[in-house]
Amino acid sequence: MARTKKKDTTTDLAETQDASDSSESQEEDEYLELDEELEDGELTEPGYVVKKKPDLSPEMKYTLNLRKARKAKKGTFRRQEWFRYKRLGTKWRKPRGLHSKMRRGLKYRPKMPSVGYGSPKEVRNLHPSGFREVMVYNTNDLETINPSVEAARIGHGVGTRKRMTIEKKAADLKIRILNPGVQR
Repeated sequence: MARTKKKDTTTDLAETQDASDSSESQEEDEYLELDEELEDGELTEPGYVVKKKPDLSPEMKYTLNLRKARKAKKGTFRRQEWFRYKRLGTKWRKPRGLHSKMRRGLKYRPKMPSVGYGSPKEVRNLHPSGFREVMVYNTNDLETINPSVEAARIGHGVGTRKRMTIEKKAADLKIRILNPGVQR
């Protein structure tokens, strides 16, 4: 009897594998259709506008991805013994103690910031999208922006009315705004 049950389970297993293969192929077909729609520009969601992308060389794209990977791997640098005393907080402070194990870089202590954690020089100070950020306080500031490489960030002190005019002019000039419609 045990053998018959074993045969039944193997046939059931084969049937479930066939069913899962067919469902995977259906999902794959749906993804391919979706990709084709995205390429053709036919996929439209109400109220969604595709964000402008910068004109980047393949090397710049590679270094941006490299920076992203390094930042993800780095972790956070916290103050020495931040966990022991609540009043210290977690903000980084360099350990300066004469006998400090962290300053001496012993392996069982947390790592400290160093030059090696820096991002590649070509993409340093760039927005994660790849644009160079330019601060904008009025509509005249938009005229100095190169839309293929730079993006605008509207200043904190700009009011709602002026913000709306800046956004409208930026749309006309095809300039990307990094902080559109931010409400305080």
